Amino acid sequence: MIRVGVCGLGMMGNTHLDVYSQMEGVEITAVADADPDRLSGKERAGGNIEGQAQGGFDLEQVERFSDAGALIKEGAVDVVDICLPTPAHLRFAVQAMEAGKHVLIEKPVARTLDQAEQLVAAARRASGMTMVAMCMRFWPGWDWLKQAVDQKTYGSVHAATFRRVAAHPGGAFYLNGDACGGAALDLHIHDTDFVQYCFGVPAAVTSRGYSTVTDAVDHITTQYHYDDVPLVTAEGGWAMASSFPFTMQYAVNFEKATAVFDLAAEHPLTLHHAGGDTQAIELDPNMGYQHELAYFIDCIRNGRTPDVVTVEDAATSLTVIEAEVESVRTGRTVTLS
Repeated sequence: MIRVGVCGLGMMGNTHLDVYSQMEGVEITAVADADPDRLSGKERAGGNIEGQAQGGFDLEQVERFSDAGALIKEGAVDVVDICLPTPAHLRFAVQAMEAGKHVLIEKPVARTLDQAEQLVAAARRASGMTMVAMCMRFWPGWDWLKQAVDQKTYGSVHAATFRRVAAHPGGAFYLNGDACGGAALDLHIHDTDFVQYCFGVPAAVTSRGYSTVTDAVDHITTQYHYDDVPLVTAEGGWAMASSFPFTMQYAVNFEKATAVFDLAAEHPLTLHHAGGDTQAIELDPNMGYQHELAYFIDCIRNGRTPDVVTVEDAATSLTVIEAEVESVRTGRTVTLS
């Protein structure tokens, strides 16, 4: 039995609790949150898409801590799942690593590249497994795209466009640009990470965006420059009107087909063949969270270092995000080494 402690009972902490509670051979033994109402279960953070943070797990079943450090030090846990506000990731992830725990860190891996690099170094020293929860690498329809790109199933990619926009989630943390990093870091990083997962680190980025809800970048569009892919862009933001639904999409134009994903569609993934036929691709009904957590637990169980996503990968994505933000601020194309 693998014992899990979840630190942070916001949207993602509750989503992870839901998933772990359905897994065989896994026991949630502890949770931590500084908010007494969340810790007691009186208040529950909700999700922004159907299936997130269902709140079905009974917190009274487990040991509860008001401090993540106490859970790491005193909790009967093998795995520490860090779903805390981003600036707290470094402190508590390193503490958990040094305590010999396996560690899952919710995205973004850290608030700054310097913090991310410290986490990379700590993970290399650690005796346990460490993984960053970049869920799009595991999301049904997105894992399909990664395979299609790698195997050139429909030929080379001519263009790839990703879009992830929503209304602002509200709350003190997300209103503080210094803390959350704005939508560029907290939301858009999903697509920045997936772009580099599919195509590698871009040679340069050209970004435009603006701030409206916070003093960080709240809405951004980026062109990622590659020598072998003519056009790769991504848009991300949380500056839409309050009634605007969460939107998660891509359109990828291959030589022989065009793949279109829309989370809100009845059939989220549609493949338009060059010959004129249109095909709805059947997808696993689960979300990426189930697959990423199952993968991490399987790595622990079998002593296999996670390689679908590494701490180094997450740090690289943060490098690209910081270049994008610099491009927005300066109005210039920013080169990546």
